[in-house]
Amino acid sequence: MQHNHNHSDNHDAHHHGHHAGHHHHHADPAQMGTIYTVAIVINLLFVAAEAVAGIVGHSMGLLSDAGHNLSDVFCLLLAMVALKLSHTHATKRFTYGYRKSSVLISLLNAIILLVAVGGIVVESIHKFSHPVPVNGLLVTWTAAVAIVVNGFTAWMLSRKQHDINTRGAFLHMLADTLVSAGVVVSGIVITYTGWTVIDPIIGLVIAVVILVSTWQLLAESLRMSVDAVPEDIDPDSIADMMRRTEGVLDVHHIHIWPISTTETALTAHIVIADITLLDDTTHAIKTMLATQGIAHSTLELETTASHCDRHGC
Repeated sequence: MQHNHNHSDNHDAHHHGHHAGHHHHHADPAQMGTIYTVAIVINLLFVAAEAVAGIVGHSMGLLSDAGHNLSDVFCLLLAMVALKLSHTHATKRFTYGYRKSSVLISLLNAIILLVAVGGIVVESIHKFSHPVPVNGLLVTWTAAVAIVVNGFTAWMLSRKQHDINTRGAFLHMLADTLVSAGVVVSGIVITYTGWTVIDPIIGLVIAVVILVSTWQLLAESLRMSVDAVPEDIDPDSIADMMRRTEGVLDVHHIHIWPISTTETALTAHIVIADITLLDDTTHAIKTMLATQGIAHSTLELETTASHCDRHGC
């Protein structure tokens, strides 16, 4: 009865798998950092301009929108922090670095989006009973600029939706683009028809749209924070692929969990027919796992499953 961990070789195969996994999953962090920086700068400039327009035009709407856009800048900053933290190095106490914090930040971002939806709903309901006179032109033009700024930011982020935080930031910007589009439509309708009730109606429609898209983000963030298998990985097919590897008799005790919003780890017990093929089997399984986006894998190889029965793995 032989049982083996094969550490030196595991490390080597791990190293190989690690790099293959990176190509599979990551956008270039430096490139993402640049996108976030550009997004934060243009959004901050817009917030300042919108606040000035609100003060000059005595528009409470524009001032509150400036405040709302400032919360977007905060979310972009959070996503940028998550990006930095997900590439931190391990320490003696934090053996995976601070990568898991990127999951907590995505959860925080989802909650902020839900709060924003709540704000839009409350404001819209209030407008039904207390219609606010809208300064058509000023509001319409400012909102039109907002569409360009938010739309451009959303477009930059949409090309790089490799992780849940970027997707969260993208949803924030998309939500804002929709809100601004709603403001433009209501501004035009009110200018030509005086039909002020369009304003809160559009507000509620937008709130529903944001809520639907945020729900998925919130659910996924919650699942990741309790170490559920990531959305894009099918545990059954991973187990099948491992079992189909040459020389493998059985696979059990499989655990798959997210280390960060972009990296996934796996541990498993592998029963093999021939102990002399241990190195080849380890290498084959790790290479396969890397192509499936699992860059960190720890495999315990044994020649029969009876070892586990005796020792209670």
